[in-house]
Amino acid sequence: MEQKREKMAVALVTGASSGIGFYYAQELSRRGYNVLMVSNQEKELSEKAMIISQNTGAMHLDADTLENCAGKEKWVSTFYADLSKQEAAHQLFDFCNGKGLEVEILVNNAGIFIFNDITDCSMQRIDLILKLHVYTVTMLCRLFGEKMAERGHGYILNMSSLASHTPFPGISLYSATKSYLRNMSMALRLELKEKGVNVLTVSPGAVATDLYSLPRNLQRLGVRIKVIYRPEKLAQKALDKLFKGRREFVPGFVNRFFKPLYALMPDNVRLWIRKKTASFKK
Repeated sequence: MEQKREKMAVALVTGASSGIGFYYAQELSRRGYNVLMVSNQEKELSEKAMIISQNTGAMHLDADTLENCAGKEKWVSTFYADLSKQEAAHQLFDFCNGKGLEVEILVNNAGIFIFNDITDCSMQRIDLILKLHVYTVTMLCRLFGEKMAERGHGYILNMSSLASHTPFPGISLYSATKSYLRNMSMALRLELKEKGVNVLTVSPGAVATDLYSLPRNLQRLGVRIKVIYRPEKLAQKALDKLFKGRREFVPGFVNRFFKPLYALMPDNVRLWIRKKTASFKK
């Protein structure tokens, strides 16, 4: 059940300029929350904030004016940040504190998909995914989670992946970092549960966004046969689960059915799938 919201309570969504993150931000605005959208795509971020303002009636506020928004109607604003930088989590936290924003909901959605063997990845690419999926998410949970625990209420939603349930060649970095996120989130949930903070892990399979570089016709086919999830539907259902205090959400019956079988998949089958999907390298 959603807690009673304070005047300055904020939903903070990372990776909010596109894909699932945009729909998280829009859905939270529709539910009456003030929304701070975070991304490293400055132009797209501003454009998507305007769309949310038009669709939900929220005021589109410049970040510099947020400290003066107490008592106003709900708003949506943006914060430009590259969350793959080591200092990003502290900069975002300090910004919210400086503006007097009470982050009631933290949605750690920012991420990238790498389809490459580890030995084919550049050192910079490896550093990026580790910082983005592991370090920054952990620091944001640490910083904002402590504030939530002190207040006695709050919500954290961390985006993992169905790939976290099994090691898979070609996406070894992606699945490993998402496995860390899943394990960390579930343990964090137990640590914060008695302090009034719920932590939800969302572990989707394929979603109809540009993350995986799938052609649009394949995305539409996947949605029709229910092996690919629509991002707007995922955001709505995931937030429902978050506010109900659930532990993990795996969208889609097909994904939930096959999830326990992934760990039993023989290595030769994994290698066969790897060869068939090699064209999706990213």
